[in-house]
Amino acid sequence: MESALEQAIYTRTGKYSILFVGVYVDDLIITGTPKREIDKFKDQMKEIFEMSDLGLLAYYLGIEVTQSGGDISIKQSAYARKILKEAGMLESNETIIPMDPGTRLTKTAEGTMVNSTEYRSLIGCLRYLLHTRPDLSYYVGLLSHFMQEPKEQHMKAIKKVLRYVKGTKDYGITYKHNGGNKIHGYSDSSYGVNTQEGKGTTGIIFYYGESPISWSTQKQATVALSSCESEFITATAAATQSLWLKRLLSRLTHSDEEKITILVDNKSAIALMKNPAFHGRSKHINTKYHFIRECVERDDIQVEFVSGDYQKADILTKALPKIRFLTMRQLIGLKDLQGTVCD
Repeated sequence: MESALEQAIYTRTGKYSILFVGVYVDDLIITGTPKREIDKFKDQMKEIFEMSDLGLLAYYLGIEVTQSGGDISIKQSAYARKILKEAGMLESNETIIPMDPGTRLTKTAEGTMVNSTEYRSLIGCLRYLLHTRPDLSYYVGLLSHFMQEPKEQHMKAIKKVLRYVKGTKDYGITYKHNGGNKIHGYSDSSYGVNTQEGKGTTGIIFYYGESPISWSTQKQATVALSSCESEFITATAAATQSLWLKRLLSRLTHSDEEKITILVDNKSAIALMKNPAFHGRSKHINTKYHFIRECVERDDIQVEFVSGDYQKADILTKALPKIRFLTMRQLIGLKDLQGTVCD
């Protein structure tokens, strides 16, 4: 049965079994329990289609998968090396952070135009790397704004990101078998940082247990009049994503939908989300952003405060100083997976 919430996932359930099939064109990932149901499904598919069984998942669409002791790790080391080779940067010097804080990039900057085809190609490659690298999300999103007429300063910034990738190509995410099964998220924004229009940047990251499963960085569609409003807009985006995630998990596991907690580091914004009154501080905010109030009132989600020191979405909203960046990279769950092997 095709999932109504994610068309790339199919499920088959029995009295004592469940089967999941992830599909991308003609590449399939099959999992479930018990194992005999997986084997049965494979045999049925082979009767209809010409198929090759590649065994335990180790590589899928550029993502390297390691399974050990019930834990699953993912990274894109080979793909990162491919990007560096195509960019002619395999021998380049590594850098500790992707971008210096305070770097100012604009569309109207003076300078020589660079090859836009090459620039767009590098952006496309880096975007695909985001499947396992939330630490790159802000930088790739920012540099994507200049694809139409890239200049030397934009290409220089991309090359610095690639030098960072070179030094961290083996970084990835591990999903622990005993890491918990609850979804929770972090929502943060930067207020008018590095945008000519004065628009904020939205950063959202969700966790299943201890490990990240969904993240995004996006320039806000409207100019906020305060950091409180910017956080309010971001939390609304997080609310919509949380509803989809909890419903998808419920459908896949045939369990009840559970309320998801979203952690925000702005107490004024939290008060605005929890206050159903339409008062002066929020009456100018576009009506669609008040959706989060309805979610809180219906008890679909709960919003809680988190100290800025532990706001995991911070790394998705701006270029951070070295110590802060390295701390946040570890905090969000990225680690060096060099040398990991399958059982």
